[in-house]
Amino acid sequence: MNALSQIRQHHIFSQFPNIVFNVVALAASMGGLKAISTVLSALPADFPAAILVVLHLSPKFPSQLPEILSQRTALRVKPAATGDILRPGIIYVAVPDCHLLVQSNGTLLLSDAPKMNFVRPAADKLFMSLATTYKSRAIAVVLTGRGTDGALGVLSIKKYGGIAIAQDLSTSEFFSMPGAAIATGKVDWVLPLDAIASTLVHRIIENFRQETPSFRTGFPVPEYIS
Repeated sequence: MNALSQIRQHHIFSQFPNIVFNVVALAASMGGLKAISTVLSALPADFPAAILVVLHLSPKFPSQLPEILSQRTALRVKPAATGDILRPGIIYVAVPDCHLLVQSNGTLLLSDAPKMNFVRPAADKLFMSLATTYKSRAIAVVLTGRGTDGALGVLSIKKYGGIAIAQDLSTSEFFSMPGAAIATGKVDWVLPLDAIASTLVHRIIENFRQETPSFRTGFPVPEYIS
């Protein structure tokens, strides 16, 4: 039985209810719907991390992004709202014309602050707020898109000990966004699109193996983590 199958069988959150979880932030622009869908569709239904999604969309039209993504993933999808408490296994989708921020208490905030990088919501805003709150538990993923949004946020993610991933040139419809992130010199992995989900799963499993015993919950540590 592989590590992912073992996590599905035992589901670590039922045994360690107070465990700290990772938060993954996906950001994209042009070509992003396909890229985001590809990543989310490859994640298991019990993926043990919260997921935040920023896709640059026109504010002139109502967004159907949560509904579209819910048809392409086994995870629960919802529009992000102020006051939402981040929970593992849930995808929170930024709404058009509002920055999506993670507050210090772990809840979400929708902000109408000025645009950043000519866009709102901006990946940089999300990444920066996520970095200061979740630190080494933050994982930023920069996918296809025009512009440089996300690059400054990657610097924040790395400053606080998080992980940065960028989509590679060969699979990006538009390489400006991931290219700008890579140019910071701080990206941990540059990956083809179809390798991103498996890398996320592997990394989070490794976090469980390394860190779950340190929580001292009083429960025995399952064999598959040791």
